[in-house]
Amino acid sequence: MSAGATSTPMLPAERLAPLMAGYAAVRRAERRRLLIGAAIILALALLSGWVADVRPGVLWERGGQFFGYFDRLLTLEGGDRAGQRVWMDPAEWFWGLDRWLWQLGDTLLMAYLGTLLGCLGGFALGLLSAANIVRSAPLRWGVKRVLEFCRTVPEIVFALIFVIAFGLGPLPGILAIAIHSLGAQGKLFSEIVENIDMKPVEGAIAAGASWTEMARFAVVPQVLAGFMSYALLRFEVNVRSAAVLGFVGAGGIGQDLIEAVRKFYYNDVAALLVLIILTVTLIDLGTGWLRRRLLDAERPA
Repeated sequence: MSAGATSTPMLPAERLAPLMAGYAAVRRAERRRLLIGAAIILALALLSGWVADVRPGVLWERGGQFFGYFDRLLTLEGGDRAGQRVWMDPAEWFWGLDRWLWQLGDTLLMAYLGTLLGCLGGFALGLLSAANIVRSAPLRWGVKRVLEFCRTVPEIVFALIFVIAFGLGPLPGILAIAIHSLGAQGKLFSEIVENIDMKPVEGAIAAGASWTEMARFAVVPQVLAGFMSYALLRFEVNVRSAAVLGFVGAGGIGQDLIEAVRKFYYNDVAALLVLIILTVTLIDLGTGWLRRRLLDAERPA
């Protein structure tokens, strides 16, 4: 059969014209919606800038001060190589390395313990707030409101409250991270549970399993990998949060960082930021690898 015999025949002009006109009308409508959407977004951005008193002229005039600050961070202020870049004298730059590493360890332990407590609590409340396995609407409503409260109040506010109650140290940071993690993870865990295959659940209930047994044997095996993946991601987020909570006296390396900022110890600020960035990068790489392994293990062969 020739190539011409298999080609699609061209419609007559009188039939093709209405179709082309309809297509052109649809394209015009799409472009009109796109332009209207872009105009709305631009108008909202301008309104937000006006309300927030964002002045482009000030940003343009003083933007160089931002880069000037980083220039001071990277310029040695003391030692034999004063005035040179910090990496020319690492010993002077990282003069407090031993102390900072201990504080960094406190920060990691705060993040770990807070993540562990928060994820365990979020695991339980996530199950109790899932509509497909909990039939009691009042119970689900109450649990969801608790989760909303825990994740809505900023961690630093919780930390300030706990510092007043328990004093300075890691404990307020751990509690603040745990409560905020509970709210965030509970929401994520609930959504995972609500998307499971219900056949094992129905089978467990039909076999006479209690709610706890049903959750243990029909729900948890389906969602465990997802739970662990989100928990690892939360730990990475909480390491950064733990460093910031030190600003209010909640322990960790953040206490030295805010002190260096307030006292204009530029080289110390740079050194502490480098340590925090390197730590978060390593944790990001490690938890990312573990999450990929968990998700690969969950996929059927």
